[in-house]
Amino acid sequence: MKVIGINGSSRKDGNTAIIINAVFEELNKAGVDTELIQLADMDIQPCRACFACKGKGNCVFKGDGFCQVFSRMVEADGIILGSPVYSADVSSKMKALLDRGGVVVAANPGLLKHKIGASVAAVRRAGGMTAVDTMNHFMLNKEMIVVGSTYWNMVYGKDIGDVLKDDEGMANMRNLGQNMAWILKNQQLTSPK
Repeated sequence: MKVIGINGSSRKDGNTAIIINAVFEELNKAGVDTELIQLADMDIQPCRACFACKGKGNCVFKGDGFCQVFSRMVEADGIILGSPVYSADVSSKMKALLDRGGVVVAANPGLLKHKIGASVAAVRRAGGMTAVDTMNHFMLNKEMIVVGSTYWNMVYGKDIGDVLKDDEGMANMRNLGQNMAWILKNQQLTSPK
């Protein structure tokens, strides 16, 4: 089993990566392989809404990092979407990924069906719920199974590492990882061979 985490932050290895890695620690303890994809390393162009992807399973425009990331999403058993909160919502990199991925899946139904997903947000003050909702709506609309935890999936902090001081938020990330591992293991047990 493999879960990918997509860090939508323009800041590589910042608070969003820290909280995704907290979820990963629990998944790794349960024997689930993980991989962190950092959108800071790549350019993701916005969707052109051309629907040329119909029947192709991926975007036809290959000049940026989208196709590589989307292929990993399709191959993975689980997906964690993570974003810092910029202007009370997800980052522009995450929004471009979701918009483009949304069109690809709409034109090729079922690509993400029954994958296990979770959304997490690194928040300074406000907008965390909006960011988590944006990512959750993408997953729900694409027939994914969304995992929850004991509270909303956000952790507070401004400077890199500040999220580690939010004990409740970090405990929530660990619980999220445990819940995700449980669902992945049980899905594997009940899936037709």
